[in-house]
Amino acid sequence: MQNVGLGFRKDIYKDILKLEDENRPAFVELAPENWIDLGGFWGGVMREVAEKFPITTHGLSLSIGSPDPLNWEFIKKIKSFLKTYNVQVYSEHLSYSHAQNAHLFDLLPIPFREDAVKHIVQRIKEVQDYLEMPIALENVSYYTPVAAEMDEATFIRSIVEESGCNLLLDVNNVYVNAFNHNYDATAFIDALPLDKVAYVHMAGHTQVSEDTIIDTHGEAIIDKVFELYTATLPKLKEVPVLLERDFNFPEMTEILTEMQTLDTIAQKAWKKTLHHA
Repeated sequence: MQNVGLGFRKDIYKDILKLEDENRPAFVELAPENWIDLGGFWGGVMREVAEKFPITTHGLSLSIGSPDPLNWEFIKKIKSFLKTYNVQVYSEHLSYSHAQNAHLFDLLPIPFREDAVKHIVQRIKEVQDYLEMPIALENVSYYTPVAAEMDEATFIRSIVEESGCNLLLDVNNVYVNAFNHNYDATAFIDALPLDKVAYVHMAGHTQVSEDTIIDTHGEAIIDKVFELYTATLPKLKEVPVLLERDFNFPEMTEILTEMQTLDTIAQKAWKKTLHHA
């Protein structure tokens, strides 16, 4: 794989560590809070991962949109982790999961409002200054807007441009939101600051009714999401692409087929030639 990585999950860690040659991911991604301070067996696995693959990170706990103060003890651990494992990409969600000192174990939507933009921009700047690197924030799936004063694309663009952060473009999340909220996915992507995309996520979802899709990361990518991905990549500079699969894992051969499809589309979009070992 030249551009495509795979989410490193404990359920399939043995299969990932065995991958070599043309099946080898370009990188693996993990949630740092699931690996920070681990010793023993899993600490050893973490060291082996770092020896075999470049690592990117996709966090779950920064809670950048929260009204609560930033958790600087946690951010200090993140910085140490990034340095220890030479992580070049630290991404997070444009959402929040902490409120009134409670961890909600979900990624909640932020109101698309100017006061929210200002609040989040200041927090991003503080985190980036401390980490000494830009962070990449992901457009998230949501199921109801909250007190919106602007459209989502304008909200995202304002945050990215005013904070100097990068954008993690989750193509499946765009498709899910476009389906659930009845808007044009391509027009939405075109309204984003595509020059700031530093990373792309691709995943599957679950349609639970005629008019509702849930972003699950537990199914294969559908053709319409592949089509949106194919149409989007030529608009971007060359960036890492990640296949997310969080549960309901098929055989590794099926995962590799999806990764190879993503990689082939990326090479065509960015005019590269595939080379196999």
